[in-house]
Amino acid sequence: MEITNVLVANRGEIARRVFATCRRMGIGTTAVYSDADAAAPHVAEADAAIRLPGNTPAETYLRGELIIEAALAAGADAIHPGYGFLSENAEFAKAVIAAGLVWIGPPVQAIEQMGSKVESKKMMDAAGVPVLKQLDPAEVSADMLPVLIKASSGGGGRGMRVVRELSELTEQIEGAAREAASAFGDPTVFCERYLETGRHIEVQVMADQHGTVWSVGERECSIQRRHQKVVEEAPSPLVEKIDGMRARLFEAARLASEAIGYEGAGTVEFLADEKGDFFFLEMNTRLQVEHPVTEQVTGLDLVRLQLQVAAGRPLPATQPAMRGHSIEVRLYAEDPAHDWQPQSGPVHKLEIPGTIGEFTVLTEPGVRLDTGVVDGSLVGVHYDPMLSKVISFAETRDEAAHLLASALQRAKIHGLVTNRDLLVRVLRHPAFLAGDTDTAFFATHGLDALAAPLAAEADEALSIVAAALADAANNRRAAKVGSGVPSGWRNLPSQPQTKSYESRVSGKHEVRYRITRAGIEVEGFENLELIEATPDSVTLLVPGERGPVRRRFAVARYGDLVAVDSPLGPVSARRLPRFEDPADQVAEGSLLAPMPGAVIRVAAAVGDRVEKGQPILWLEAMKMEHTIAAPAAGILTELNVTAGQQVEVGAVLAVVQAESEDSENQE
Repeated sequence: MEITNVLVANRGEIARRVFATCRRMGIGTTAVYSDADAAAPHVAEADAAIRLPGNTPAETYLRGELIIEAALAAGADAIHPGYGFLSENAEFAKAVIAAGLVWIGPPVQAIEQMGSKVESKKMMDAAGVPVLKQLDPAEVSADMLPVLIKASSGGGGRGMRVVRELSELTEQIEGAAREAASAFGDPTVFCERYLETGRHIEVQVMADQHGTVWSVGERECSIQRRHQKVVEEAPSPLVEKIDGMRARLFEAARLASEAIGYEGAGTVEFLADEKGDFFFLEMNTRLQVEHPVTEQVTGLDLVRLQLQVAAGRPLPATQPAMRGHSIEVRLYAEDPAHDWQPQSGPVHKLEIPGTIGEFTVLTEPGVRLDTGVVDGSLVGVHYDPMLSKVISFAETRDEAAHLLASALQRAKIHGLVTNRDLLVRVLRHPAFLAGDTDTAFFATHGLDALAAPLAAEADEALSIVAAALADAANNRRAAKVGSGVPSGWRNLPSQPQTKSYESRVSGKHEVRYRITRAGIEVEGFENLELIEATPDSVTLLVPGERGPVRRRFAVARYGDLVAVDSPLGPVSARRLPRFEDPADQVAEGSLLAPMPGAVIRVAAAVGDRVEKGQPILWLEAMKMEHTIAAPAAGILTELNVTAGQQVEVGAVLAVVQAESEDSENQE
């Protein structure tokens, strides 16, 4: 059969990835979009686009009947589900086929068999694949702890919770079920023994309709946050050093695929230990987020193979050999230093140096960028906060790590807090470079240290000085009188010019400087020399123990936000007004919304006494629950929200009046 037009039942980077291959094959493309995604890049790139009214996944991308109607309306003859949303929904696959459309995915029966993680493990056990025993939540006892709660449908960390105290089990199961229902439309969860450390190894499989099954290669995805992968690579450093492990993994993946008559692209996931023993976790009956690293080390376009298999074509007789090493990181709009809080707002700029290809297999060492956003994109609260996947390819693992770390450090990422600094520190960490990358990486090496800003405190201060000088040059350029005179220049001695900024890392900075006949004088920065200052670039001669060093700072402004990029590390700050509006001040003890979202539950009332860290309410944003807790012990004096209410970032949700030491002593 011939496929002429593909609708991608997904959004963002996922849709753009599939569209890129379709364009290379001369196949037409159709997009679907929610109201929140109306201006998204994937919509603009498609040949046709159909609106799905609403914003939330339940209203839009999880509405299979609307997506099928969209495909028929646009004249598409095939549907690619991408990954996430309905990609592993057997009922959707059935409906696609019933509508006379080509389903670019595995057989419905295979999705059904692997769709239940409970039943799939039983099947894999019978097929001779090693598995971890399932636990009935009702039968979990204290000696079984810790346990991991998992969503039976879907993945990506949604609905996953680690439980270490038996008293928390019921509450955590209920929370996991809510997350699973929100993300996948199925609240079913189950438990299994939780291994504190381990290696997450997965095998990419590809099977055609003629009985050929490829174990294409393995990936290691052990570095995770909240059970969601952050760094992925191929080949696995663990598999590389253990004789015979790759062959055993490939054989287990083949057995798993053949046991269910698999067709198309899929991934068999295992949890391995340092000795090379492994256990079946699940089989994802779809393409994976991290598939680019496999593409880089094999030279295959996996989406192209998916389309060919769906069209009935056989796989080649032999699969390609592996080459080099590839590492992928997921660039998220989130703040790792503050409980991984997701961020929302505009992406003013996203520029990754060294990028030599987007959504394509590289033929030489370099960086590949698969992104769902472009300059000016708006990141909302309804979907996962991943911005882009940044992928390096090189001859060796060390080269791939250094190349990717350098590209990320030098990247211009303006407008949102991201996990960029954390990614760079992971890629440069001695343990990572040694291949010691188990699932407890963040706990072992300290999240605080890994999430620390790349720019040291002194370098951040110097960058903010550069921001002030660039702002001064910008003001002078815009001046109607005396624009050719340096900003702040005085013929006679005078008070210094002052500009104030606030950094989310270190707080308030006040830059006080004079520009005199002898040059620039900046308080707190002796012997600093200004070489050049323009509105978007500042070059300084910075004194050092071994002599002065010339440094250039690129400066960009977006309203009151100033972004400074230099080899010292990225810095962003907000320009403070000369006079603060009293209306902008908030009461001490206020609990502010860290992100836009919906209040899903309130656990206290005005007048209640609360303890430090006690949950006050829960927000749902970007398909995850976020706990808002009391900052100190005291009395809840204000509660400004109710369950079901939508709130904006920075909204005052509640106020806790902290107890004074005197009142504590009186007790």
